[in-house]
Amino acid sequence: MTRLFGLALLFIALTWSLTSRAAEPDIAGLYKAGTIVTGTREETRLKGFEDCLRSVLLKVSGDQRILDDPRLAPVLAKASDYVTAYHYHDRMSGIPTHDEQGTRDRPFDLACDFSRDKVDAALTSLGRRPWLEPRPRIALFVSVRNGPAAFVLAADDRESAIMREAFTEASDALAIPVFFPKKRDLRRIGLDAGTLPRTNMAVFDAFAGEIGGSRALAGSIIWSDRNLGWIAEWRFFDGTGTAIWQVRAASFDKAFQNAIRGAAQILSGNGDPAPK
Repeated sequence: MTRLFGLALLFIALTWSLTSRAAEPDIAGLYKAGTIVTGTREETRLKGFEDCLRSVLLKVSGDQRILDDPRLAPVLAKASDYVTAYHYHDRMSGIPTHDEQGTRDRPFDLACDFSRDKVDAALTSLGRRPWLEPRPRIALFVSVRNGPAAFVLAADDRESAIMREAFTEASDALAIPVFFPKKRDLRRIGLDAGTLPRTNMAVFDAFAGEIGGSRALAGSIIWSDRNLGWIAEWRFFDGTGTAIWQVRAASFDKAFQNAIRGAAQILSGNGDPAPK
């Protein structure tokens, strides 16, 4: 525990100077998005435009609450007006069509570029603003408990690769760089599935700085047979204290998405996620 207290003191000295590790955002990239569509017909393309615009509005604003804003629907209905370019990639490229499956029913990646001016204007109409400040590289400290099995997600743990990939996918959607500590890092600080939920956020933020990050996101997910899903709790320093929020999700993908979206809401200046 001496090690933990030492790191907490280090955090006090380094607070916010760690933001020098934050990554300058790819501004043009913030206004791009992709989705999977079936075929290249207009009806699937227009639906794809809506999905992509929804993703861009979330990524540019950092405010997950925009997805539930009733004013969003009419904006999405005109999604094609915001698109400056798009292209398809056949996900089955090189695989001959078979049976009744032709181009109409093949899956395609649809990539869209959106007008920055129009997206920013849409955000203004929705009471939001673009979040264009540098985005911190976040170290993820996550304990997982599934029945008798309990562990902490680590960069070099093969068994948790699928979970790490899901977390990275969620962070990519918000253009927030993330990474996991290695097993030796966790051993050095004395973190395991038992101690992690009780460790102060100041310790995590200080340790994140030691291993190449600028901020830390900590949490735990527990499988619930009763709920047939994961119960997750997340913690993030909001500048004045520790924000804490929970979610009950059917999949760990959704739980991790909730974690990253909550952190983005804080970082973008849109307040703390609502505790549940």
